[in-house]
Amino acid sequence: MTEAVKKVPIPAKGVDYRGKVVLAPMVRSGELPSRLLALKYGADLVWGPETIDRAIIGTTRTVNKQTGCIEWCRIQSHGQKEPPPDAKTSVIYAVHPVKEANKLVFQMGTADPERAVEAARLVAGDVAGIDVNAGCPKPFSTSGGMGAALLRTPDKLVAILEALVKNITPEYDIGISVKIRILETAAETEALVRRLVATGITGLTVHCRTTPMRPRERAIRGQLRMVAEVCHEAGVACLMNGDVESKDQGLRLAAEFGADGAMIATSAETNPSCFRTEEEGGLLPWRDVVDEYVDTAIAVDNRFGNTKYLLAQMVPGKEDAHKAVTRARSYVEVCEGLGFPHLLERARVLDEVRGLGRPTAKQQAAAARKAAQSRNATALAAGGQMGHARALSKNKKSLSDRQPVSDQDKTPVASAA
Repeated sequence: MTEAVKKVPIPAKGVDYRGKVVLAPMVRSGELPSRLLALKYGADLVWGPETIDRAIIGTTRTVNKQTGCIEWCRIQSHGQKEPPPDAKTSVIYAVHPVKEANKLVFQMGTADPERAVEAARLVAGDVAGIDVNAGCPKPFSTSGGMGAALLRTPDKLVAILEALVKNITPEYDIGISVKIRILETAAETEALVRRLVATGITGLTVHCRTTPMRPRERAIRGQLRMVAEVCHEAGVACLMNGDVESKDQGLRLAAEFGADGAMIATSAETNPSCFRTEEEGGLLPWRDVVDEYVDTAIAVDNRFGNTKYLLAQMVPGKEDAHKAVTRARSYVEVCEGLGFPHLLERARVLDEVRGLGRPTAKQQAAAARKAAQSRNATALAAGGQMGHARALSKNKKSLSDRQPVSDQDKTPVASAA
């Protein structure tokens, strides 16, 4: 008789990572439009970008009446105790309650169990899981003891996971997971994983690179089977990450190394249609994907800077459209540069709402100063004071206004020995 496979129970509102190919958590590249496109093309689940616990704490949950999205916002204080009267509101995190229902995992950057629980409570009712980032090697994460720094403080990482499992899972009926990197030796990695899977988590993702390794270095899969086996002993789902380029490849690699599923990062950033299987036609041409992306970004009122950044990744550098995108200052200019006339009207509406394409207050002030200088120079020239006019136009004193420097005012220069 076949022995039953052990599985940690999946909470009623949570998700099982087994058999899934998912979108990896990526700063900037994991914002709402990117996630929606990944789901459209076949991603089984999507991870949001790492969001620091302190960033989400203190936000207000609101529903955007124009887009229907749920947003966590805060008023910009610029370091002041009380925000200025004209302070703008920043959207820290946004979800689509319909299209991302039961599909979105919130990834948190944290280094403190209590703060992790406080932050998780703010979003747990709107997501399908909470994932702790213990693999990001970037200084903005590790400098605060978060991300990959937690791999060197396993007691703290275990305490964070235990606190989330104890408080969030029973309160919100969703699972807790963690994403790690491999350590220098298999023995070190195994010891860490055994501790993590004993905390009550439902899933673990292993990025098959060590902390110092960069994305251009090939993933190391020598420890993957061992990690998957340790997870399975505890009944925890194991996802693999690192150099997975398509859904079909992810499923093949997972089967080869004994993992339960796979996570795609860089390839999804460039072309999220990588989630289409070969049977479904595989990768789509970049123009088709970019058209869909811009349409989605406008629909959810995505921050223009983020949209522009993603387009720079998605449009091939050799294309003329790439130059147009990098020069664009508004959604209208993006649509014109890409040749998307069908999106222009909606782009104009969004630009008007966001004030895009118009000069900023700083730019307006600089232009006014330049215009005033030009008028003054013209008036002086008309009065026969060409020297003053030329000096004013160059922002320097005329020769007649410069004071001669006396010998007493000259600073002596020491001679070289």
